[in-house]
Amino acid sequence: MIEKRARAASLARLRVLRALLNDPDGQHYGLSLMRSTGVGAGSLYPILVDLEDGNWIEREWEDIDEAAAGRRRRCYYRLTDGGRRDARRVLAETIAELSPPAEARVAAPWPSPA
Repeated sequence: MIEKRARAASLARLRVLRALLNDPDGQHYGLSLMRSTGVGAGSLYPILVDLEDGNWIEREWEDIDEAAAGRRRRCYYRLTDGGRRDARRVLAETIAELSPPAEARVAAPWPSPA
């Protein structure tokens, strides 16, 4: 299921994957991912569910005393080894697919600023 979606990855999904790859061993929580990606909760959490279902990420609930911490506990997300590999591949394929051909890179299609 995630393979088909990965091939046609949305910009939001690509932003989430990039944020996770920026710190592949880090523990990322929803609000931090929303801030770093600009992806809203209504898009972020379905993406995280899909990534978890596809074994790209794993999640772990923080073990804290919410009253003592003065906040709710966080659910941390971390890339799996396979998720790292697949995220790098998807991002590389997307860059390659969107890059102009070499001959198009020689001359810009717009005039240079004077």
